[in-house]
Amino acid sequence: MKEFIYNEMMVHVPLCTHKEPKNVLIISSNAAGFVAEVQKYMEDINCDVISAEMGLLREVEDNKYDVVISELENDAAVLAHINRVLNEEGLCVVKHPRLDDVEANKNIMQILGKYAKIVMPYNLGNCTTALLASKEYHPTADIILNRADLIDGLEYYNSDVHPAAFAMGNYIKKEYLGIIKN
Repeated sequence: MKEFIYNEMMVHVPLCTHKEPKNVLIISSNAAGFVAEVQKYMEDINCDVISAEMGLLREVEDNKYDVVISELENDAAVLAHINRVLNEEGLCVVKHPRLDDVEANKNIMQILGKYAKIVMPYNLGNCTTALLASKEYHPTADIILNRADLIDGLEYYNSDVHPAAFAMGNYIKKEYLGIIKN
């Protein structure tokens, strides 16, 4: 797997979906690649990083973040804390089991659906997917094209890849009918 693809898709999909991302929280034990991608924006974006440990997430301020990018293992407590730190227009991207693990994914998507208007899997470009959950912005309808097209130094992500990443085969659509919120 090319690490730059994973980093670009985990960062630029949410940052080019949110109207004005100012505060970003990255939860990862290996955040350097994510931080480097956030730094490619000309806008003033505050980027905080915490290690991928649940205990540290408990200490994060309520309603502070526009975007959360998380590599934590997802359970109800983790997702509740992510929701708590997101503001009213916030969105998050979380790792999840492969889409073939239907029961585990349905559980995660149903929990996220309690907090977000939109819950959609998307392709990270390396045969894996992430989940985007948004309280306000739709990742294909609200993409900020001029932001997506003006980021310098990208090797994979662009404004064509962004909406295409959300295309899923019919068997996925059927399996997750009523669970994916788009």
